Amino acid sequence: MSQLLKYFARGMLAVVPIALTLYALYWVVSAFDQLVGVTVPGLGLLLSLAMITFVGFLVSNVIGRKVIQAFESLLGKVPLVKLIYGSLRDVLQAFVGDKRTFGQPVSVYLENDSEICFFGFLTRESLAPAQLPGHVAVYIPQAYNIGGQVLAVPKSRVTPLDMPASELLTFMLSGGASGMNK
Repeated sequence: MSQLLKYFARGMLAVVPIALTLYALYWVVSAFDQLVGVTVPGLGLLLSLAMITFVGFLVSNVIGRKVIQAFESLLGKVPLVKLIYGSLRDVLQAFVGDKRTFGQPVSVYLENDSEICFFGFLTRESLAPAQLPGHVAVYIPQAYNIGGQVLAVPKSRVTPLDMPASELLTFMLSGGASGMNK
């Protein structure tokens, strides 16, 4: 009986991640199909991807950038919308924008004599405007969660890591189970 339970547990470990991934993909495709209003499965996703790529093409020139800036200015005048739009835009810019701010993985020691460190991403080289000269901002993501902490840390306690940001992010979000090229 205990052997059967072990087989069941191993089967769950194999099947559940695959099933959840397939379900998530199905949900995304269905959502796009409903958003666009098409009945051919997957066509909505393809049309949405094409539309987003076309908008990317348009905003890659001067006229398109001016249109986006005018739209952002309009959104910036509505208090709640400004907060939501600005936050989403800044997070996306941090990861995939032209001015990536999550590009430098670091380790942080909070105490001088401690051997325990945090991993994170340097997001600001100076916190002088916050009356914290000599400090930097480090974002520490949480495992299995969309969240994290921003720490103001003395620059002397921050050590840059020689690794791709994506590898450290995978390591951190998986709780240390993936990434860092075992």
